[in-house]
Amino acid sequence: MRALRWVVIVMMGLLLAGPAGLSAQSQPPPAVEGFVPANDLPATEQLPAAPFIIGAYSCFLVLMVGYAWSIGRRLNTVEKEMRALEQRRPHGGSTR
Repeated sequence: MRALRWVVIVMMGLLLAGPAGLSAQSQPPPAVEGFVPANDLPATEQLPAAPFIIGAYSCFLVLMVGYAWSIGRRLNTVEKEMRALEQRRPHGGSTR
């Protein structure tokens, strides 16, 4: 449960720190009236896709590893309880 809290805290920190980096950029150039094809946009107006894709896959990977770890912990708990119940059962008795 503590690890899940840390994951949530880290994710919230990343989400809150993201806009701070965007506001530190310089002011955009004045808006152009009319339709402008995406190929004709200046370099300051274009967004590279790689950071967004890497960020999305990183978040997904962290969440999936956390989920698998959580399932493993719960499975270990169930196995311990099953062993404890097996030891309590009288030997030679029926399984029903």
